[in-house]
Amino acid sequence: METAVFYQFVTEVPQAAAIWSTLFLLTLGLLTVLAARPERDRPADDPLPAAPTAREVAAAEAVDRRRYAEEVAVAAAGAATTARRRRAAWLTAQEELERAWTGYDEADTAARRFAGAAMLPTPQTPHTPAEYAARERYLHRAAMAAYWRGDLTMAQLGDVFGHRNGWDSRRHPVEQEALISRVVRDARLVDYQAAAGRERAAWRDAELAAESARVLAEEAYAAKARLHPTPAPAPRSVARALRPALVARWRPARVG
Repeated sequence: METAVFYQFVTEVPQAAAIWSTLFLLTLGLLTVLAARPERDRPADDPLPAAPTAREVAAAEAVDRRRYAEEVAVAAAGAATTARRRRAAWLTAQEELERAWTGYDEADTAARRFAGAAMLPTPQTPHTPAEYAARERYLHRAAMAAYWRGDLTMAQLGDVFGHRNGWDSRRHPVEQEALISRVVRDARLVDYQAAAGRERAAWRDAELAAESARVLAEEAYAAKARLHPTPAPAPRSVARALRPALVARWRPARVG
């Protein structure tokens, strides 16, 4: 009995193993063929997408051109607004520069007048405590008047009353007036130089903004012309309208 079972096991197991090996090889070969040629799995009723027609391509390009023209037009309008704002800022800076130059010129004229007077012999007055007290009161009154006119700052006024930075109440009133005029002139020169720097910066900003507006306006016109067969009238020159006018720079005729 045991011999029959053993005989059956020995004869049937190799046959089953051979069958499973054959099925495995067939399955592996089929998967390999399908992976190498996937197009055979495509159904017959699923065709490839058709290429766009010339009409569809032209319509898509027209949409792109219209969108681009709209975007460029918006950018050109924004650039023109910026250019107008920068030009207005430059005009304001130019007016401030003119006022600064006028203030410096007046202060320089006054300083030169007092400098000429200071070259004359100083009037002889008695060097008494009363005289020195009178000179101090004169200096304080002159400094306060200059402060209320805006010619002296609070710090400079403090120097006058504290007798610092060259302020000496014992000097003759003529010398004190000459010193005040020189301090005022120097301050006006600093104000003018600062205003000149602001004007130059505003000029450069206005020039760059005008050039950007010009380029964008021309591009917007070209983009609009590509949308319509009949060209529209050419736009007015933005550079001519928004660029700062050519004016002479204000410079002090004399410094010192």
